[in-house]
Amino acid sequence: MSNYLHKEKSVEVLCIGTELLLGNILNSNSQWLGEELASLGLPHYRQTVIGDNFYRLKETVIEASHRCRLLITTGGLGPTTDDLTTETIAAAFNTSLEERPKLWLDIKAKLSNKNQTPASLNRKQALFPLSAEIIPNKSGTAPGMIWSPKTGFTVMTFPGVPTELKEMWTQTAIQWIKENIGSKDIFHSKVLRFAGITESKLEEELAALFKNKNPTIAPYASLGEVKLRITAKGENTEEAKQLIIPYEKQIRIQTGEKCYGSDNDSLASVVIDLLRQNKEKLAIAESCTGGGIGAALTAIPGASEVFQGGVIAYSNSLKENLLNVPPQLIEKYGAVSSPVVEAMAKGALKLLQADWSLAISGLAGPGGNTDSKPVGLVHFAIADHFGCTTTKEFFAPRRSRQDIQELSVLKALDQLRLMLLTRS
Repeated sequence: MSNYLHKEKSVEVLCIGTELLLGNILNSNSQWLGEELASLGLPHYRQTVIGDNFYRLKETVIEASHRCRLLITTGGLGPTTDDLTTETIAAAFNTSLEERPKLWLDIKAKLSNKNQTPASLNRKQALFPLSAEIIPNKSGTAPGMIWSPKTGFTVMTFPGVPTELKEMWTQTAIQWIKENIGSKDIFHSKVLRFAGITESKLEEELAALFKNKNPTIAPYASLGEVKLRITAKGENTEEAKQLIIPYEKQIRIQTGEKCYGSDNDSLASVVIDLLRQNKEKLAIAESCTGGGIGAALTAIPGASEVFQGGVIAYSNSLKENLLNVPPQLIEKYGAVSSPVVEAMAKGALKLLQADWSLAISGLAGPGGNTDSKPVGLVHFAIADHFGCTTTKEFFAPRRSRQDIQELSVLKALDQLRLMLLTRS
């Protein structure tokens, strides 16, 4: 049976903006909306990106109206001439636009509060089909709408600014969807996060669980980690949560320490929690990551309780003079080596008076490599007052410099996490 036979509940997402097609802006809205629709239990079969062109946009909207029950659009609600969303959708159904006087007053007031003079172009943001329900925008000047131009089809429009979209969605759209096309069942999801395992290997280990219908389990990978989304449906939220519990327990048993957290956890937040539980302090010494580990740690609220600080020892002279790395080690083994990264970790531990230290040195590329030390080679060291452990990792040279740096940060934090677990 075709998915489109389920039109009574199916949803499509249409993101509008030439800047999206050109790659000037990352389209994070489609990902976020996909997760929101999944949590509401709605069939979501298609996402489309289209530029700021009246005729192509009109054609796309008409096509979507034959396929889906709900079309969600983002972008094109601004005041400039290339912001065409509202007028094009109205034209697709031969409908004229009417000015909403209260909206125009609200737009002028918002601009005045920002010491901006309303331009004549701003007035178009107050134009909507007469039967459209307005989605208020408390943060910006671009309201959205909920409009049903024909039986069995509704379009929701949102600005492309992610913060405005999310606020408007939460305050207006979710309730409308639940009341009009949402499933009677309540859906609840939990995300488990994994490090040190590939998506394919994780799916292989949990093959039997992936066949389950309620809850369902879906994997998805991002740079350096894999996530599993467990989604259950029930008559209420508590029932859905209870359905997830035994599956989460089984997954954690089968995957062990590879599962490092859930939902909004990160490797950095887990490391900080472990240090806090142990009442211990951490210092870091970074070379190839240029402060990436420190940035990841300090992004977590409360990091100051356990994170002493760090040294970005990019030059050899700084390694020698600040971290007391012996010059002969660098001369004999090179800056990217186990002996040097071990000395960096020991130097940071003493300099910053910590209980633990984490050091890293590598070749992020694209140049600086040799036959024996290729791009992607990274050395790690973890030290405490009982000793120091060194490891090395080789990230494929086809990775970008940024990817190698980010993967190095995640690998370093994961190694520290595993070390801390053995001492907890």
